[in-house]
Amino acid sequence: MILWQLFITSVKIGMFSFGGGYAMLPLIESEVVGKGWMTQPEFIDMVAISQMTPGPIAINSCTFVGYKMAGITGALAASTGMILPPFIFISIVAMLWMRFAEARVVKSIFQILRPVTVGLIASAALILARVSLINIPSIIMFLLALAAMLKTKINPIWLIIAGGIVGIIFKM
Repeated sequence: MILWQLFITSVKIGMFSFGGGYAMLPLIESEVVGKGWMTQPEFIDMVAISQMTPGPIAINSCTFVGYKMAGITGALAASTGMILPPFIFISIVAMLWMRFAEARVVKSIFQILRPVTVGLIASAALILARVSLINIPSIIMFLLALAAMLKTKINPIWLIIAGGIVGIIFKM
C-alpha cells in the first residue's frame, strides 16, 4: 500500500513540476509533511541533503522520502512516480515546440507561467527561511551566503562546504 501511495504522491508532484525543483518544494512539503511521512525539521534536512547530492532536487527529495518510508523499493516507486509525468510532458512538448513556439497563445501561456514560477520559488524560500533562520548564527550565515552569491561568481558548492565546516565548528 505504501509503495502505491509513494508512487501516486510523486506522480502528483511531478505533474506540477513547472519551474523546477525549488518551485515544487511547497507542494512536496505539503504532501510529505501533511501525510505525516516527515516532520518539518526532517523536511528541511531532506531539502539540504537533496540539494547537496547530484541531480534534480525534486527527484532527490522524492527518492529520499521513498527510501525513508519503504527502503529501496520505496525509493524506486517514488522516483519513478516523480520522473514519469515530466518525461511524458517534455516528450510531447518537444514534438510540438518547434511547430507552435511562435504561436501567440503559447507565448501568452509562458508570459504568465514565468511570474507564477517565481512566486512558487519565493514561497519555497520563505518556507525554508521560516524554519532555518532560527538564531543569530543561522541568520549571519544566510546573509553571508546571500551576499557571496549576489556579489561574486563563487560556486555554490564552496558555500555548501563552508556551511558544513561552520556547522561542525559551532557543534564542537
